[in-house]
Amino acid sequence: MAVPRNALRKWEKVRAWALRLPGAVEEHPWGETVAKVDRKVFVFLGVDDGSHPLGVTVKLTDETAHAHALACPGAAPAGYGLGKAGWVHVPLEPAGAPAAELLCDWVEESYRTVATRRRAAELDARAAERAAP
Repeated sequence: MAVPRNALRKWEKVRAWALRLPGAVEEHPWGETVAKVDRKVFVFLGVDDGSHPLGVTVKLTDETAHAHALACPGAAPAGYGLGKAGWVHVPLEPAGAPAAELLCDWVEESYRTVATRRRAAELDARAAERAAP
């Protein structure tokens, strides 16, 4: 199955963004790509080989972001009981799927949800450095 180019570009941007976060590493449990911080998954990226539709799964504890993610075409609470903890799977291929920038915002929220306070402070320090004149 061919991977739609637009969805693959989004997937690549989200993956790159996730791996730039402090302490982030990529692993491949269950044959899928995930990004972790301090051994905790903060985004499930699935597979990019065309065997399954592209999507990302993030943990969104902010009610507004969670509701917005669930309103995306094809989005649903994550399986395996993760949906009860705020995890949402968002497909990248349907018309009306979120833009990469919004997905990156959700990845950052998910990161902040599972990361230690020290890691979140590192992220805040990076943002402050970029914002400084």
